[in-house]
Amino acid sequence: MYDEELVLDILDQIVEAIEIVQERCKFANCENDFMDTKEGQEKLDSICMKLIAVGESLKNIDKLTDKKLLEEYPQIEWRKIKGIRDFISHHYFDLDAEVIFGICQDHIDDLLVVLKQMRSDLE
Repeated sequence: MYDEELVLDILDQIVEAIEIVQERCKFANCENDFMDTKEGQEKLDSICMKLIAVGESLKNIDKLTDKKLLEEYPQIEWRKIKGIRDFISHHYFDLDAEVIFGICQDHIDDLLVVLKQMRSDLE
């Protein structure tokens, strides 16, 4: 068995990070919005930092739960989320703003819903 309180704390941190990502993505209508201005570039940088933290925290949850918890929610591609953390961390200068824009537009809302469901299920 694993420390559910610790996992809940990590989930809270992830949910908070995702909500910040959502807020910071609101201004962007296309990937160029991240690259055309200094402010857009700063938002891209801050979003990437949050995505790194999310991926690392999910790796920690996997370790703490012996890879049991995340697999209970197969509607999310956990491996890809953890992988984007590695890509951003190790290949930042190769990162395409289109990838981050796509994550914000197509995946972040679903991830937040599932994370909140996980938290609810654990309580």
